[in-house]
Amino acid sequence: MNVARERQLSRRSLLGGAAATGVALTGAAAGTASAATREADVAVVGGGLAGLTAARDLVAAGKTVVVLEARDRVGGRVVNLKLANGGVTEGGGEFIGPTQDRIKALADNLGVATFATYNTGKNVLYKDGKRTPYATDGLLGSVPPVDLAGLANAAALQAMLDDMATKVPVDAPWTAEKAVEWDQQTFETWLKANAVIPSAKFLLDVACTSLFSAKPRELSLLYVLFYIASAGNASTPGTLERLTETANGAQETRFVGGSHQVPVKLAATLGDRVVLNAPVRSITLSGGRYTVTADGVTVSARRVVVALPPPLASRISYDPLLPADRDQLSQRMPMGSVGKAVAVYDTPFWRADGLNGQVVSDTGAVRSTFDNSPQDASYGALMGFIEADEMRAFDSVPADEVRAAVLKDYVTYFGDKAKSPTSFVLQRWDNEGFSRGGPVAYAPPGVLTQYGPALRRPTGGIHWAGTETSTYWNGYMDGAVRSGERVAKEILAAL
Repeated sequence: MNVARERQLSRRSLLGGAAATGVALTGAAAGTASAATREADVAVVGGGLAGLTAARDLVAAGKTVVVLEARDRVGGRVVNLKLANGGVTEGGGEFIGPTQDRIKALADNLGVATFATYNTGKNVLYKDGKRTPYATDGLLGSVPPVDLAGLANAAALQAMLDDMATKVPVDAPWTAEKAVEWDQQTFETWLKANAVIPSAKFLLDVACTSLFSAKPRELSLLYVLFYIASAGNASTPGTLERLTETANGAQETRFVGGSHQVPVKLAATLGDRVVLNAPVRSITLSGGRYTVTADGVTVSARRVVVALPPPLASRISYDPLLPADRDQLSQRMPMGSVGKAVAVYDTPFWRADGLNGQVVSDTGAVRSTFDNSPQDASYGALMGFIEADEMRAFDSVPADEVRAAVLKDYVTYFGDKAKSPTSFVLQRWDNEGFSRGGPVAYAPPGVLTQYGPALRRPTGGIHWAGTETSTYWNGYMDGAVRSGERVAKEILAAL
């Protein structure tokens, strides 16, 4: 199946605190799958930011392209959710920040404006049953005020991780001098050996879950170090702080009118080259050309871009079979488990209480939150992430029960005014057939050193895109755009 390529689920503050375009393209903006055979230089599987960016660059170079998108819309895990009051909120990828140059350039080119994530006022730490509002403009910045020993230990751990990450090549983490040693252990194993103060372990656990929607026990230490290294660009080394912060970090900025405007406007520039409702079932090579078969449409192409996360790309039938290492890679990279819950209110009442809407918690269904109100604050919106074990526990729970659990948490964090929102929306990515989780397909121990080289290596005329293949900002919208730009260059060099 073609799993719509979607960018990185939104990030949240970890150590540092916790106009509707969400409609399917219609008319000239995109085609809808119908029984037909089309010919092109390149078939692109997946209409998220990666696939659309690759198509844009290939078309600009004079190549013919068809984009096959499984959903009835573009954008994948970048989507606006309609609200009862006529507004929208982001159900998936949302934030951008410093060194995320490629998504910012794309948005600027498409005329999608940005604004600062609301970050005025105090954060809230909820730990051990105690609620503590805390300022973020002091010596500690936005680090939650745990005990001094925990703060010192956490600072040392962050410095260690940043230093180790500098020794991980972003284009080939499996070649790091200590790659085997680091890839043989989980992040949890490393934390247990080094986080000697429980509160420091808590801070790093929160950071991990918020970044990957997975627990430290599920992740390779080498993969975590690579992810930190990737949070930069060619001139700026990545740091854990840049991943976790709001101000000067990955959560610094939002898009006016919602992030979904970016893929929608990008797809509109491609017109009927984009075919919706066309999940790809098979890719077959014969006579030097690839036949890409989707529901209702078949494309004959010289090259193919598969812009899907590895576990979902593997659900397509390939003839000839994929190399064993590529298939084994796909089997070993699961999606994180994540949902977003947004409660809408007449006003962002927490601002009047001196709060910025950001929470870090050690309990509850929602353990990190953001103020998701629009730029003009015409209404209030509290967004909470449900992640990892908590999301898995709610995957099959009725929506009204999830709503009740989330609102209970919001009341704990923000008071009784949070009890009665005017509306509530829930996006459970684990249950999306063309996503099956998010924000990224991650690597458990042993995967990068054994199978990592297959991640970007073309398979004949099949090229791999998607945020999981990016060297910088892997797992983010920016990484998706970078992967599309890279794969277009690969193809142009080959044709």
